[in-house]
Amino acid sequence: MKLFFFFKRHCSFLTLTLQNTKTPSTKQSQILYFCKLGALPDALRLLNSANSADIVVKPIVYASLLQTCTKVVSFNHGLQIHAHVVKSGLETDRFVGNSLLALYFKLGRDFSETRRVFDGLFVKDVISWTSMVSGYVRAGKPRNSLELFWEMLAFGVEPNGFTLSAVIKACSELGELRLGRCFHGVVMRHGFDSNHVISSALIDMYGRNYESRDARQLFDELPEPDTICWTSVISAFTRNDLFEEALGFFYTMQRNHGLSPDEFTFGTVLTACGNLGRLKLGREVHAKVMTSGLCGNVFVESSLVDMYGKCGSVDESRRVFDRMPRRNSVSWSALLGVYCQNGDFESVIKIFREMAETDLYCFGTVLRACAGLAAVRQGKEVHCQYVKRGGWRDVIVESALVCLYAKCGCISFAYRIFMQMSVRNLITWNSMICGFAQNGKGEEALRIFDEMIKEGIKPDYISFIGVLFACSHTGLVDQGRKYFISMTEDYGIKAGIEHYNCMVDLLGRAGLLEEAENLIENADCKNESSLWAVLLGACTTCTNSITAERIAKKMMELEPDYHLSYVLLANVYRAVGRWADASEIRRVMENRGVKKMPGRSWIESKRSFGSHLDIGSFVVPGSSSPGVEDFV
Repeated sequence: MKLFFFFKRHCSFLTLTLQNTKTPSTKQSQILYFCKLGALPDALRLLNSANSADIVVKPIVYASLLQTCTKVVSFNHGLQIHAHVVKSGLETDRFVGNSLLALYFKLGRDFSETRRVFDGLFVKDVISWTSMVSGYVRAGKPRNSLELFWEMLAFGVEPNGFTLSAVIKACSELGELRLGRCFHGVVMRHGFDSNHVISSALIDMYGRNYESRDARQLFDELPEPDTICWTSVISAFTRNDLFEEALGFFYTMQRNHGLSPDEFTFGTVLTACGNLGRLKLGREVHAKVMTSGLCGNVFVESSLVDMYGKCGSVDESRRVFDRMPRRNSVSWSALLGVYCQNGDFESVIKIFREMAETDLYCFGTVLRACAGLAAVRQGKEVHCQYVKRGGWRDVIVESALVCLYAKCGCISFAYRIFMQMSVRNLITWNSMICGFAQNGKGEEALRIFDEMIKEGIKPDYISFIGVLFACSHTGLVDQGRKYFISMTEDYGIKAGIEHYNCMVDLLGRAGLLEEAENLIENADCKNESSLWAVLLGACTTCTNSITAERIAKKMMELEPDYHLSYVLLANVYRAVGRWADASEIRRVMENRGVKKMPGRSWIESKRSFGSHLDIGSFVVPGSSSPGVEDFV
């Protein structure tokens, strides 16, 4: 879009030049007229029938033809005209060169060809450099974009607003906040601070780098922000989990400033609604989408699919998807995410097999579904497809692979993938830590955690769940205490229910029931039944019937229908010879209508269409619950 304005201005210059020509050729004027209309075949037919005397200003004609090829998306014709340009010796013309560059930049499949055209230009002006700088960003190579920008400065070419906008976007994608601030200073010095395109790029840069305050301050300093700037700041809030602020700005831009949201605004706001679980508000935004005439927009409707899924309304999400006139890989990825988030992992695998096109995000989602099912065979199938389609070195997919193999017990395979990864994010490290912990390798989990700290990765809430889980299942009481304290004091992470569960389990396994009980009593979540359930489980090996009785009765107060409270207390009474009390507990359980839940297990069975997971129940003989005959 940015380049469009450059070449529009260039076309205006060419038209003015043509008007100043004293003796314009009739055929030349007709060719330019057809180019203006986008009638490329007619323009080429005239060009083929013309002789050299008919074309007075060849650079203008060829530049216009190249621009028309770009406009009507006809790359093959553009290649033919490129050959004519070289044959005619016009590649030295500045305007023809920029038109050629625009053709390859917008229509070329291989960006290396665009680079060759750029390197072959005899005259490179700021438009040429900007095309390549922004082209590298568009091609997903922001580092090359910055390198080319420094090269441009070395040649003495002064950047314009569009160049700065491109390099600011490159900083956003690379997470180069410090360099982005430097470019912000350059923007101010060159007087581009009122340019809405650059301002929105800066707001987006701060938002992507989790500096929402700077994004907000920059936005507040704008005299009259347009819709793009409003969308950028709403997106910055959403990226930083400030969903309430994002919704507030969405309504302010309409009510107080009379601006109409576009498809990107709606997409961002729907993301905020989904993350907040605001189904009613999401439906209101959906109604605004319909009145704005954006039904059928693939970006907005994919956001609607995602929003309904995050709010738990799977049926509405599926209805939106089924009504979509056009779908892309993002739409399919959103639908996969809906079923994965709502625990319907088998549907994720089924839909994935029906998809005609997939992207990397799809692979990440279906691998999470396989991990949720512990279905290693299907996971290996997806892994093979990922490698077969050229997938490699994607941190999201490979983190999902680590998580899959770890959850399926293939911990050595998970570790091999982990070690081969060139880039690891916090999710990757957490997957490996939790994987080792869940597979009984607590010391390895702690070693990976220490390596993560040395790499400069700051642990989060999940990291300490894995670490404390590893300590509890390895009996590392002192290390567990140390990490539990460090989590709050060194990293400012407030202990949650999961952390307390791990600590109670750690202390309970070590026989330190009173310390575990004191820990629960001093916690903010002391009335959370799951904590007492963990402590109650530790009482099965306890010889102190008084402590076990106190804990069991506390659990009965919190969860009167929880059958294990009664069962475990009765077992404790029997262990110390209090048979009458054990019988009384059994009677109380029957009077309250509390029934023992049957044990459940699952198996993976082979079927004609891949593999399928069936859930069935196993119970002790003599019960009336479903048995083995329920299995397929």
